[in-house]
Amino acid sequence: MTAGHLVIAVGGKGTRLAGIGGEVPKVLMPIGGKPVLQHQLELAASAGIRDVTLLAGHAGEKIAAFAADGSRFGLNVRTLIENEPLGNAGQLLRSLDSMPEHFLFLYGDIMLAVDLERLVRRHIERGADLTAVAHPNDHPQDSDLLETDAEDWVRAIHPSPHPEGRYFANLVNAALYVVRREAIRPWSAATGKLDFIDDVMSGMVAGGCRVLAYRTSEYLKDMGTPQRLEAVEADWRAGKLRVGKTAGRPAVFLDRDGTLNVERGFLRSAADLELLPGVGAALRSLRDAGFRLVVLTNQPVIARGEATAEDVAEIHRRLEWELGKQGAYLDAIYLCPHHPDSGFAGERRELKIVCDCRKPGIGLFLRACRDMNLDPEGSWMVGDHARDIEMARRAGLRSVLLQTETAGRDAEFVPTPDYLAQDLASAASLIIEHRSIVKP
Repeated sequence: MTAGHLVIAVGGKGTRLAGIGGEVPKVLMPIGGKPVLQHQLELAASAGIRDVTLLAGHAGEKIAAFAADGSRFGLNVRTLIENEPLGNAGQLLRSLDSMPEHFLFLYGDIMLAVDLERLVRRHIERGADLTAVAHPNDHPQDSDLLETDAEDWVRAIHPSPHPEGRYFANLVNAALYVVRREAIRPWSAATGKLDFIDDVMSGMVAGGCRVLAYRTSEYLKDMGTPQRLEAVEADWRAGKLRVGKTAGRPAVFLDRDGTLNVERGFLRSAADLELLPGVGAALRSLRDAGFRLVVLTNQPVIARGEATAEDVAEIHRRLEWELGKQGAYLDAIYLCPHHPDSGFAGERRELKIVCDCRKPGIGLFLRACRDMNLDPEGSWMVGDHARDIEMARRAGLRSVLLQTETAGRDAEFVPTPDYLAQDLASAASLIIEHRSIVKP
């Protein structure tokens, strides 16, 4: 592991947890019977990290007393306590000379189960100045969101609160980073309090530095409010904190139109997207049952020249935004832009091909399984078209056909689903009921 040093910003006062922990610093709040900081240190040790620096402020003496020299965790730990408020970036920059060329940086109020070795390896392979872990969550409206290009380089940071009337991709800055030391050195000359996101990371993006978004569906949650602390505790009891390199997770693969949103022929504009009733609650129930949620959608409007790739991206930003309002989120959206037939005005010839990603082909399914470490054996497909069910058959998935007005329509395939359901809510209940039954 190239980055064998972890820095944790533990200096917050924990005002959002007022009334729960009393004078207990938030990093010493217990999850599963032991402090969050202990979970973080044990994860670091398991990843081969040997050196940890704690950047402390409020109640720094209590944090230093708990961590001591780190030997009981198999680590070398030092605690730096600020004498004046410097902000999480200010304190980091003052200690920069003691950091190695690359190091990990984590906010102390994050509970996580992440493959740190894989994260660092990706940072080094991509030649990033800063790699920011990013994922969707169930409250994007009050989260800092990242905007990226097709190669996952960050092009903008959209801090909370977000303006009305705009839709943002649910790609949350998760407060775990790999940092190239010299890339942030220019900020070390600044004085006063500095915030890592608002000042350093935003300045890097604006200045053209190579800031990479590391997309993951691994477990990272802010436990800095009473509600979120309770949710993390519940996740711990449910056994959801598993490091990403362990056994794959099952998924529910979902069609888009007619499954999540109202079918209106070929959807070309975000303004026309309307969620179906009960979708948010159905997705929440599936996630609570332990499933990843992945959309697989054919979007021939791109190849036919009826909508641009950016039009479809805006549709998906609105889809994620509207789901976020209902406390639900998708782990990923995979789309096929191809269409095999020619003869459309404005069509894009380079996309008029026979591909393996257009359903019922299983290319999108295979890509999602590879990208997200999914377990096909325990996974399902839900859709309202025969091609969704045929894709499930080819992939070896159990399938649910939604009985909409256009259910199963496709002249080429006769749907043979494992189950029928009236809507996504009914499908979710059925999947949860039958999740332990493995398809022969």
